[in-house]
Amino acid sequence: MSIMTMRRVTLAGLAADKDAVLEQLQQLGCMHLVELGNRPSEPERVPSPHALEARKALRYLLEVPDKRRQIREHTDFDLTATIGAVLDNQQRLRDVSDRRDALRQRLAELDPWGEFDLPEPAALAGHKLWFYILPLRQLDALARLDLPWQIVHRDHRQAWVVVIAEQEPPSDALPVARTHTGALSRSEVARRLERTEIELESVVAERHALTRWIYLLSSHLAQAEDLAGLNYARAQTYDDEALFLVQGWVALEDCPGVQVLAEQLGLALLLEAPGADDQPPTRLDNPAPVAAGQDLVGFYQMPAYRSWDPSRVLFFSFTLFFAMILSDAGYALVLGAGLALGWRRLGHSETGARLRLLALALCGGALLWGILVGSYFGVTPAPDGLLGRLKVFDLDDFATMMRLSVAIGVLHLVLANIERALSAGAGGERRAALAWVAALIGGFALWIGNGAGAPNWLATSAQWLLGMALFALLTLGSDRPVRSLGSALLRLLDGLRQLARITQAFGDVLSYLRLFALGLASASLALTFNELARDVHQGLPGLGLLFSILILLVGHVLNLALCLMSGVVHGLRLNFIEFYNWALAGEGYPFRPFKKTELSE
Repeated sequence: MSIMTMRRVTLAGLAADKDAVLEQLQQLGCMHLVELGNRPSEPERVPSPHALEARKALRYLLEVPDKRRQIREHTDFDLTATIGAVLDNQQRLRDVSDRRDALRQRLAELDPWGEFDLPEPAALAGHKLWFYILPLRQLDALARLDLPWQIVHRDHRQAWVVVIAEQEPPSDALPVARTHTGALSRSEVARRLERTEIELESVVAERHALTRWIYLLSSHLAQAEDLAGLNYARAQTYDDEALFLVQGWVALEDCPGVQVLAEQLGLALLLEAPGADDQPPTRLDNPAPVAAGQDLVGFYQMPAYRSWDPSRVLFFSFTLFFAMILSDAGYALVLGAGLALGWRRLGHSETGARLRLLALALCGGALLWGILVGSYFGVTPAPDGLLGRLKVFDLDDFATMMRLSVAIGVLHLVLANIERALSAGAGGERRAALAWVAALIGGFALWIGNGAGAPNWLATSAQWLLGMALFALLTLGSDRPVRSLGSALLRLLDGLRQLARITQAFGDVLSYLRLFALGLASASLALTFNELARDVHQGLPGLGLLFSILILLVGHVLNLALCLMSGVVHGLRLNFIEFYNWALAGEGYPFRPFKKTELSE
């Protein structure tokens, strides 16, 4: 759980060397720039075409599943023309697809009318054909129609009727509005649809051919972004007639690299530790197996520089909470199979590689917990079998599962307060955090001690511990000095404010009961689908087997989707809401290094 130690780095050099120095700093890629500009910031300049269009074109090509062999060296590569060709192909693909869909719809509408061409007005003595689609229950309306009509097609729901009239029949002539068939015959629409399908294949083939430029597009996009970053860095420096200054935050372990660069370029270098009023950026450092915890932390709130890193706690607690909410080893195996199929694909990026380790921990934790509660797609194994002997917890044992959920909640909040006490300086904040540790443990022990079969000394000890903790919160939870009666009253108000958090602590601990409730709901729903499928199979011999299989598939897929949603939402909620409220004081901002854009093959 490490927040990297920062040093403020100030470099001074000749104004004529400014661009060269900034390029070397960007190549080094370890400094979070601090604005020193003595003039208005310059807008970021990106060479034409704009990087946004390049990203749009690149994203469009990356969506193609089977890409062509990449061209990596091409002296005549024209970035503007390539982006234009890709975006033009995207627009034509959209237009041709829309036209194809419209023609398909029109052909489906013309099928019941059959093959026909609208006659010229003179062919029917000035009369025209008017088309209606009439529900079968309203066919008696044709008997009251004074105009010639003919049913050309019907199905089990409606009839297709043609009416001959010189002018459009009145709106109340039939109980439905007339249908517009258009001037094109069915065969002409079919021919146009065939030509559109061929055109669409050509556009798709062209898109496939354009994927050979993905690498060069990516490299030029990276160059555009690097130039934009360099322009931004130019606006952060302090410039004089002969000198310039650039300043930023650098991790302590990266300082030797900056020192070497300063010596090579002949720069003046100043290294300073953060002052009491400084707010350095937060850079987290965790081992690769649990590095995905950093992504969870950054997703919600970055801790302040002088706080502590909750990445590892979030990694393991989220895994535990997800497993308890899923509460089924069968579902865990299904998720594990899906992860195995996408394992290599997730490893193509650094973020994906971290997240797949998190997903592996989630699947493994869910599998272990599912075995311990003895649930396999809602089926409980026989007690005398191997899987039955591995069962330790019973989801139907409400008392035990409630105590376990509350114990996990208390342990989670105790850990939050311990870490907060360790990261806080000596004073009221640390004393209050330690007092809350004692209060949470004392309250839980008092609840357990008042239960049936608990020893008398447990409840008595818990009462003393809880009482001393509350007294410490009232008297020691503030750093306000007492110099008069007024300051003593304010100190007392500070203590009462601390005591007012008792209701919050009680509510936060009870929030962890959702682990048991959601796990029980998951297991109960799986069991319900199993019983429903069994009843259908027994009640309908033969065909009931098919229906029971469909019930099992649809039911368990639906239950798994609900479990996934609940496991992610509530697993993160318990960390980001309940845990963060007690663990972190203040919010930081992430370390963003001034560096070149990295390309992945």
